[in-house]
Amino acid sequence: MSATIAPTHRPRQPGASLAHKEPPRLVDKTPIPAQFTPRAPLPYRMDLADIIGAEKTAAIAKLGRMSIHCVGDTGGIKRPEAQHLVARGMEDSANNPSTTPVSFFYHLGDVVYYTGEVPDYWDQFYEPYEHYPLSIVGIPGNHDGEMLTRESISLLGFYENFCAEAPGTFTHESRDSHRAALNQPFFYWTLVTPVATFIGLYTNVPEHGYIDDDQRAWFHKEMAEAAKDKALIVALHHPVYSFDDHHSGSSTMGKELQDAINATKRVPNMVLSAHVHDYQRIELDIGGRTIPFFVIGNGGYWNLHHLAAAVGYQDPETEAKLVSGVDTHHGFMTFEIGRTVINGNFTTVPRPQDSWSDPKAYNMKFDVFSYTARAMFLGEGESVTLVPDEGSHLPPHHGQGGVDDGSAGQGGGAGQSGGHHPGHQGNGHHAHGHAGAASPPN
Repeated sequence: MSATIAPTHRPRQPGASLAHKEPPRLVDKTPIPAQFTPRAPLPYRMDLADIIGAEKTAAIAKLGRMSIHCVGDTGGIKRPEAQHLVARGMEDSANNPSTTPVSFFYHLGDVVYYTGEVPDYWDQFYEPYEHYPLSIVGIPGNHDGEMLTRESISLLGFYENFCAEAPGTFTHESRDSHRAALNQPFFYWTLVTPVATFIGLYTNVPEHGYIDDDQRAWFHKEMAEAAKDKALIVALHHPVYSFDDHHSGSSTMGKELQDAINATKRVPNMVLSAHVHDYQRIELDIGGRTIPFFVIGNGGYWNLHHLAAAVGYQDPETEAKLVSGVDTHHGFMTFEIGRTVINGNFTTVPRPQDSWSDPKAYNMKFDVFSYTARAMFLGEGESVTLVPDEGSHLPPHHGQGGVDDGSAGQGGGAGQSGGHHPGHQGNGHHAHGHAGAASPPN
């Protein structure tokens, strides 16, 4: 039985959404321009103390936990209201922490639409976060790497504003903002903190992402060398899984992550992504452990993407399960990362047409959950399958054996998807656990 298209979904002409057809734009894989030299030697690592200072980093190490904000696809082009509302919500969270103070904002890409141009950084980055009190780090998204013309320089805006030559650099586009440019090591890089290691990838411009040989070798090495007594978090703009009606997930990125896990025997505690303009928490069993794959792409871009499946739907090909999602509101994520547990909550903010004056409206915790923070590894001879073999319609067997995380407890999520408003239920049309996944039952 064919899936029914909800009345709110208007497919792109000539009849296919981007989940099935490449758009007729300059979206070919784009090499990182040779003129952009890394700001640090391999392996492109940066210590948290270089971002927030040694004193605050030492306090995190002593406390044994830290909190961060996280979201992507923030650029408020065309209608900036949503981005400013999310920024205001994060300001409130940063200035009034309920538990552990927030240390920084990790951006999941698509900082500036549509082609990451330098002149657009004031409107879409510096002005919206003018009152946000914390440092902002991140990875580029496809729009940060796209080119306005064939003569444009890919990633120029991101390089100038996130990979500056020295700390404390103020770019021309920051105007009178207090915010200095970051001096991250490169477009793909590793952030080392007292409680977790963040490996951030640059998945390039094509619809389902691309990683070149150099980055792939670097990724495998960083996975293998990540601290074995801390949580490991992998961030990439293009999601491995997504139950949406616009982009879908990426089997290309799924294969990259799958190969990295199998080559290094290290299993990430969380996988963070954006690209799709909604919020989704997706779970996958890997060797008896529940691993969350997050889509956090409703950070400010005006056009939200509909969920294409109801919460609770499990893709029969990948076994990925949608456990929470919202497609009606923008918002942001707060993670509290400790030695043994990662707690999180996704907070929604008012819609542009709602009242902006109620402080409680900026603290609507839509999804609350917990996962293990203990390092996880595959045993000898064990492997994982994140995407089925091409042409296969049989569910894969994930983690043949077990994943050793050094603990006796189960690290699954304890999600609360009820929300304070509609948005966590799907629209009943075609679902994509990854590109080309099966439809949910009607």
